[in-house]
Amino acid sequence: MAFGSFNKNGELKTMSEINVTPFVDVMLVLLIIFMLTIPLLTHNLPVAIPKTDEGVIMEKPPVVTLVINADNQMFWNDVAVNEDALKQKLSVEAQKKPQPEVRLIADQRVLYGFLASVIGDIKGAGLWQLNFVTLTPQGEKKQNGK
Repeated sequence: MAFGSFNKNGELKTMSEINVTPFVDVMLVLLIIFMLTIPLLTHNLPVAIPKTDEGVIMEKPPVVTLVINADNQMFWNDVAVNEDALKQKLSVEAQKKPQPEVRLIADQRVLYGFLASVIGDIKGAGLWQLNFVTLTPQGEKKQNGK
């Protein structure tokens, strides 16, 4: 479609413009075609999924709580234990399937060396799910990584 205008000399000059409506129509049709065909092309990809003997559903592991107070006294699920009894309980728990999650609640006044030896005993027994329970600034209990 051409429009005209008069220039300074009074002559009629035609002005050419590109009509983009057919271009937009073609692009929309192509967009719809691609939106319909791309999912169909990727839907039937051959994938060999491996099979296992283990169950698919993951069980939530049991939880055991180890509390260490300011006097370095240890409590295994609210029962007082000494260091030898703790090592024995850790070795028994390490044999279970699934292994339990150990939640460690330690007083902030517990010496680092003692806490490090307890963590070493837990890891040495073969228990790998260890979480430290702390308090948020609002006073709520929180586990590391959760």
